[in-house]
Amino acid sequence: MTTLYLIRHGETPWNVVGRYQGQLDPPLTENGARQAQATAEALSAIKFDAIYSSDLARAKLTADALADKLGLPIHLDERLREIHQGEWQGVLIDDIRTGWPDAITGWENDPWQHYPPGGETLPQLQERVFTAIDDIAAQHPGGMVAIFTHKLPIALLKIRYQGHPAAKIWSLLPKNAAWEIFEVAA
Repeated sequence: MTTLYLIRHGETPWNVVGRYQGQLDPPLTENGARQAQATAEALSAIKFDAIYSSDLARAKLTADALADKLGLPIHLDERLREIHQGEWQGVLIDDIRTGWPDAITGWENDPWQHYPPGGETLPQLQERVFTAIDDIAAQHPGGMVAIFTHKLPIALLKIRYQGHPAAKIWSLLPKNAAWEIFEVAA
Protein backbone atom coordinates (compact mmCIF):
# COMPACT_ATOMS: atom_id res chain seq x y z
CA MET A 1 0.00 0.00 0.00
CA THR A 2 1.07 3.56 -0.74
CA THR A 3 0.17 6.24 1.79
CA LEU A 4 -1.02 9.46 0.20
CA TYR A 5 -1.42 12.75 2.03
CA LEU A 6 -3.80 14.85 -0.08
CA ILE A 7 -3.38 18.50 0.96
CA ARG A 8 -5.51 21.42 -0.18
CA HIS A 9 -3.70 24.66 -1.00
CA GLY A 10 -3.64 27.63 1.35
CA GLU A 11 -6.07 30.52 1.22
CA THR A 12 -6.16 32.88 -1.77
CA PRO A 13 -7.73 36.34 -2.08
CA TRP A 14 -10.45 34.78 -4.23
CA ASN A 15 -11.33 32.25 -1.50
CA VAL A 16 -11.88 35.20 0.82
CA VAL A 17 -14.27 37.11 -1.48
CA GLY A 18 -16.11 34.13 -3.02
CA ARG A 19 -14.67 34.33 -6.55
CA TYR A 20 -14.58 31.09 -8.56
CA GLN A 21 -10.96 30.18 -9.27
CA GLY A 22 -11.07 27.02 -11.32
CA GLN A 23 -7.84 26.90 -13.29
CA LEU A 24 -7.04 30.60 -13.00
CA ASP A 25 -4.06 31.32 -10.83
CA PRO A 26 -4.36 33.78 -7.92
CA PRO A 27 -1.53 33.70 -5.35
CA LEU A 28 -1.80 32.91 -1.66
CA THR A 29 -2.86 35.55 0.85
CA GLU A 30 -0.60 36.27 3.83
CA ASN A 31 -2.86 33.94 5.78
CA GLY A 32 -2.48 31.32 3.03
CA ALA A 33 1.31 31.57 3.30
CA ARG A 34 1.02 31.09 7.08
CA GLN A 35 -1.22 28.08 6.49
CA ALA A 36 1.39 26.61 4.13
CA GLN A 37 4.10 27.05 6.78
CA ALA A 38 1.89 25.53 9.49
CA THR A 39 1.10 22.56 7.26
CA ALA A 40 4.79 22.08 6.49
CA GLU A 41 5.58 22.19 10.20
CA ALA A 42 2.85 19.67 11.02
CA LEU A 43 3.93 17.25 8.29
CA SER A 44 7.73 17.72 8.45
CA ALA A 45 8.33 14.72 10.73
CA ILE A 46 6.85 12.34 8.13
CA LYS A 47 9.39 10.57 5.92
CA PHE A 48 7.87 11.43 2.55
CA ASP A 49 9.37 9.73 -0.50
CA ALA A 50 8.02 12.34 -2.90
CA ILE A 51 6.02 15.55 -3.16
CA TYR A 52 3.59 16.16 -6.03
CA SER A 53 1.59 19.28 -6.75
CA SER A 54 -0.90 20.73 -9.13
CA ASP A 55 0.95 23.15 -11.39
CA LEU A 56 -1.30 26.02 -10.29
CA ALA A 57 0.58 28.56 -8.15
CA ARG A 58 -1.66 28.31 -5.08
CA ALA A 59 -0.95 24.57 -4.77
CA LYS A 60 2.74 24.83 -5.65
CA LEU A 61 3.32 27.71 -3.22
CA THR A 62 1.72 25.60 -0.48
CA ALA A 63 3.91 22.63 -1.47
CA ASP A 64 7.05 24.79 -1.49
CA ALA A 65 6.95 25.15 2.29
CA LEU A 66 7.09 21.38 2.86
CA ALA A 67 9.58 20.81 0.04
CA ASP A 68 11.90 23.43 1.55
CA LYS A 69 11.71 21.81 5.00
CA LEU A 70 12.37 18.31 3.66
CA GLY A 71 14.78 19.13 0.85
CA LEU A 72 12.64 17.27 -1.69
CA PRO A 73 11.80 18.36 -5.23
CA ILE A 74 8.20 19.01 -6.25
CA HIS A 75 6.83 17.02 -9.17
CA LEU A 76 4.26 19.23 -10.93
CA ASP A 77 1.29 17.47 -12.52
CA GLU A 78 -1.43 19.45 -14.30
CA ARG A 79 -3.83 16.51 -13.86
CA LEU A 80 -4.02 17.53 -10.17
CA ARG A 81 -5.55 20.91 -11.07
CA GLU A 82 -8.95 22.07 -9.87
CA ILE A 83 -11.94 21.59 -12.14
CA HIS A 84 -12.06 23.97 -15.11
CA GLN A 85 -15.02 26.22 -14.35
CA GLY A 86 -15.50 27.62 -17.85
CA GLU A 87 -17.30 30.95 -18.01
CA TRP A 88 -17.44 31.14 -14.20
CA GLN A 89 -13.67 31.33 -13.67
CA GLY A 90 -12.77 34.65 -12.08
CA VAL A 91 -16.44 35.52 -11.39
CA LEU A 92 -17.93 36.24 -7.96
CA ILE A 93 -20.54 33.73 -6.79
CA ASP A 94 -23.19 36.47 -6.49
CA ASP A 95 -22.56 37.46 -10.12
CA ILE A 96 -22.80 33.81 -11.17
CA ARG A 97 -26.18 33.54 -9.42
CA THR A 98 -27.36 36.66 -11.30
CA GLY A 99 -25.89 35.81 -14.70
CA TRP A 100 -26.45 32.03 -14.81
CA PRO A 101 -29.30 31.31 -12.36
CA ASP A 102 -30.43 28.03 -13.92
CA ALA A 103 -26.91 26.72 -14.49
CA ILE A 104 -25.74 27.45 -10.94
CA THR A 105 -28.89 25.88 -9.48
CA GLY A 106 -28.25 22.73 -11.52
CA TRP A 107 -24.59 22.67 -10.52
CA GLU A 108 -25.37 23.10 -6.82
CA ASN A 109 -28.26 20.60 -6.75
CA ASP A 110 -27.04 17.91 -9.18
CA PRO A 111 -23.35 18.44 -10.05
CA TRP A 112 -23.01 15.01 -11.65
CA GLN A 113 -25.48 16.03 -14.38
CA HIS A 114 -24.67 19.77 -14.62
CA TYR A 115 -21.44 21.72 -14.95
CA PRO A 116 -20.18 25.27 -15.40
CA PRO A 117 -20.87 26.57 -18.94
CA GLY A 118 -17.82 25.88 -21.08
CA GLY A 119 -16.17 24.00 -18.21
CA GLU A 120 -15.29 20.51 -17.17
CA THR A 121 -17.76 17.92 -15.84
CA LEU A 122 -17.26 16.05 -12.56
CA PRO A 123 -16.83 12.75 -14.47
CA GLN A 124 -14.09 14.36 -16.59
CA LEU A 125 -12.37 15.72 -13.48
CA GLN A 126 -12.72 12.36 -11.75
CA GLU A 127 -11.09 10.52 -14.68
CA ARG A 128 -8.21 13.00 -14.81
CA VAL A 129 -7.54 12.98 -11.07
CA PHE A 130 -7.95 9.22 -10.59
CA THR A 131 -5.50 8.55 -13.42
CA ALA A 132 -2.96 10.89 -11.82
CA ILE A 133 -3.37 9.28 -8.39
CA ASP A 134 -3.09 5.75 -9.82
CA ASP A 135 0.10 6.75 -11.67
CA ILE A 136 1.62 8.37 -8.57
CA ALA A 137 0.79 5.36 -6.36
CA ALA A 138 2.29 3.00 -8.96
CA GLN A 139 5.53 5.03 -8.98
CA HIS A 140 5.84 4.81 -5.17
CA PRO A 141 4.67 1.34 -4.08
CA GLY A 142 4.76 1.12 -0.31
CA GLY A 143 5.87 4.74 -0.13
CA MET A 144 4.68 7.90 1.56
CA VAL A 145 3.67 10.73 -0.81
CA ALA A 146 2.46 14.30 -0.22
CA ILE A 147 0.12 15.60 -2.93
CA PHE A 148 -0.92 19.26 -3.02
CA THR A 149 -4.14 19.83 -4.92
CA HIS A 150 -7.61 21.44 -4.71
CA LYS A 151 -10.96 20.94 -3.02
CA LEU A 152 -12.93 19.06 -5.71
CA PRO A 153 -10.13 16.57 -6.48
CA ILE A 154 -9.84 15.80 -2.76
CA ALA A 155 -13.63 15.45 -2.40
CA LEU A 156 -13.67 12.99 -5.32
CA LEU A 157 -10.89 10.97 -3.70
CA LYS A 158 -12.82 10.89 -0.42
CA ILE A 159 -15.72 9.36 -2.37
CA ARG A 160 -13.38 6.83 -3.98
CA TYR A 161 -11.37 5.77 -0.93
CA GLN A 162 -13.70 6.45 2.00
CA GLY A 163 -16.91 5.22 0.38
CA HIS A 164 -18.90 8.44 0.72
CA PRO A 165 -21.98 8.71 -1.54
CA ALA A 166 -21.24 10.68 -4.72
CA ALA A 167 -24.33 12.82 -4.10
CA LYS A 168 -22.69 14.18 -0.92
CA ILE A 169 -19.75 15.77 -2.76
CA TRP A 170 -20.45 19.31 -1.55
CA SER A 171 -20.19 18.18 2.09
CA LEU A 172 -16.76 16.64 1.44
CA LEU A 173 -14.91 19.80 0.41
CA PRO A 174 -11.83 20.37 2.62
CA LYS A 175 -10.87 23.70 4.14
CA ASN A 176 -7.75 25.51 2.95
CA ALA A 177 -4.52 23.74 3.97
CA ALA A 178 -6.41 20.72 5.36
CA TRP A 179 -5.34 17.21 4.44
CA GLU A 180 -6.69 13.69 4.10
CA ILE A 181 -4.69 10.47 4.36
CA PHE A 182 -5.43 7.55 2.05
CA GLU A 183 -3.93 4.06 1.86
CA VAL A 184 -3.90 3.11 -1.81
CA ALA A 185 -3.04 -0.16 -3.51
CA ALA A 186 -0.08 0.52 -5.80
